[in-house]
Amino acid sequence: MIPPALMLQGTCSGAGKTALTAGLCRLLARRGVRVAPFKPQNMSNNAAVTVDGGEIGRGQWLQALAAGVEPHSDMNPVLFKPEAERTAQIIVQGKVAGRLQASSFCQAREPLLPQAMESYQRLREAYDVVLIEGAGSPAEPNLRQGDIANMGFAAAADVPVWLIGDIDRGGVFASLLGTLEWLDAADRARIEGFVINRFRGSRELLGTAPVQLEKRTGVPVLGVVPSLPDLHLPEEDAPYRMAGPRGSGGSLKVAVVAYPRLSNHDDFDALDAESGVHVRFVRTAHDVDGADLVILPGSKHVLSDLAWLRSCGIEQALLRHVRYGGKVIGICGGLQMLGERLEDPHGIEGDAGGSAAGLGLLPIVTSLAPDKYLSEVEQIAAWPAPVSVSGYEIHHGVSEHSPALQDGVEDIFPFVARSADGRVLGSYLHRLFDSGPFRRALLVELFGMESGEEDERQRVIDELDRLADLLEESIGV
Repeated sequence: MIPPALMLQGTCSGAGKTALTAGLCRLLARRGVRVAPFKPQNMSNNAAVTVDGGEIGRGQWLQALAAGVEPHSDMNPVLFKPEAERTAQIIVQGKVAGRLQASSFCQAREPLLPQAMESYQRLREAYDVVLIEGAGSPAEPNLRQGDIANMGFAAAADVPVWLIGDIDRGGVFASLLGTLEWLDAADRARIEGFVINRFRGSRELLGTAPVQLEKRTGVPVLGVVPSLPDLHLPEEDAPYRMAGPRGSGGSLKVAVVAYPRLSNHDDFDALDAESGVHVRFVRTAHDVDGADLVILPGSKHVLSDLAWLRSCGIEQALLRHVRYGGKVIGICGGLQMLGERLEDPHGIEGDAGGSAAGLGLLPIVTSLAPDKYLSEVEQIAAWPAPVSVSGYEIHHGVSEHSPALQDGVEDIFPFVARSADGRVLGSYLHRLFDSGPFRRALLVELFGMESGEEDERQRVIDELDRLADLLEESIGV
């Protein structure tokens, strides 16, 4: 039985907290329970726009979709978005609230607990059940002081905890036991059960190990969740874990440039799921060669990622790709890089007044503005066909066409600009490929390729239903 509030923590990052929280949200929602997801503190450059005009991590967007509710900034009140190795933008209750230096990470978190608690309390009042996702591992003594992501929040909210271990990594019993041993007595008492995740093979292979673990710890093993290797849900932080191609093996080769500050990498899940399309994330000039379509995705720090493109030779490979007939699409930060110039008059990404020449493939100039633009979008495309397209915008940049082209600029929404030869396109719309009819129209226009028309949202819901079915059988909630 799921209590009115429950926190899922993991022995490590990637143990499956996000997916299991989403699966439980889906399971409860199908039973008519009003359930909401919550993550007090997240760190990710994969963000989504909320119904109240804020932004949250994509993991909580996925969980809200599973729960059948609109995503709200209260579902992820503290979000750190890394900009460099030692700095991150701070988002509090959906809005930019400053910058975080790595040296002050531990001290900066605790003052944000009141806002996290405010958001949590609002959800508790509005929903029957709140499922809370932890971050990383609670067994990190160097991070316990001031913690608001794991046991620090669990103690403040007085909620029970399930601890998840990933058996696919190996050493799951040691990691569950070791995590428990690191916790102090008060935190340890909050662990109400263990969940063993991603098990492959026959349950008999576990032998008496679960029973031995229960005897040593006094904590029950609530369930063993089988692995679903073909489960494809949006990944919040790990594009290289994508198990693609999910399509037929891919006659159409798509290369997504994975620069250091890549953001919103799940924008391309719908392409990766398309039959006949092979999506790869690439980091070298050599890997760009041979692609039919190169995509420059979003970036949390456009100027530094543009400099990286140049330093590793991808700029020249991209220009060569276009010269020989290849196609390019830029999304958000990628769109800005493709223009003639980027200006940073307010020091959003560095010193005030900084600037850099763009790649010169689109006739636009971008200026980074102090206020972040956030908007959900759903309207009819002006090009390549009058079909519905949806997504969201989230950016500091304001892009305008070169002065000589201001008059008579063609409306090609959802694209902002197109090169004269039609080979290069740029858009601010994240999740551009999710709308099935639009994706089909675009692939026909660019490559003469017939494709399906399945909406990505429906495909994800179908996957969530598969996961919910599995959890119902394996945990028995």
